[in-house]
Amino acid sequence: MTILESINGTLDVNSFINFVNSPSIQDTLFPIKLVFILFAAFFFCVVVYFYVESTYLQYQFLEDVTEFFSWRAYGFRDLERRLKNIMKNAASGTERGYKLAVVEAEEFLYKTLEDAGYEGETFEDLITSAKRRIRFNEKEILVDHTVRNSIVYDVNYRLDTTVAKKILADYESLIKNIAIP
Repeated sequence: MTILESINGTLDVNSFINFVNSPSIQDTLFPIKLVFILFAAFFFCVVVYFYVESTYLQYQFLEDVTEFFSWRAYGFRDLERRLKNIMKNAASGTERGYKLAVVEAEEFLYKTLEDAGYEGETFEDLITSAKRRIRFNEKEILVDHTVRNSIVYDVNYRLDTTVAKKILADYESLIKNIAIP
């Protein structure tokens, strides 16, 4: 390419720029520009609306702020409140209270396992699925589950307080391990 050809190419580009910047073309393109500006504003408003209405901000921003100010994992306060309510039943010191606490603790554990994404149709399946990712004594939890089943299905089952306290401690520790990674 010679110098003369490059100057002609520059002249072609300059003439195109002058043509596009000419007032007659700008007046013709003005309505099209307005339409595109309105579309852009509309879609920007739609994005902002759905961003605010979604739970994305809650999960990305509010959880971090809550964790920062409370110095605890997000959801830990609700977990503690639920466990405290379960332990109130055991605090009564009666066999009935311990039975109720054991049953509620296992229900809470079951819900926690499901919420954490472990798969299984039965409690045993969920425990087996959780065992692959979390370290805990699976046999103890399954023995505790057997005691819980005895409480539910055998009206005359006698629950020892030391056994009940151990079961509640096992469930509480597993719930905290699952809910707070």
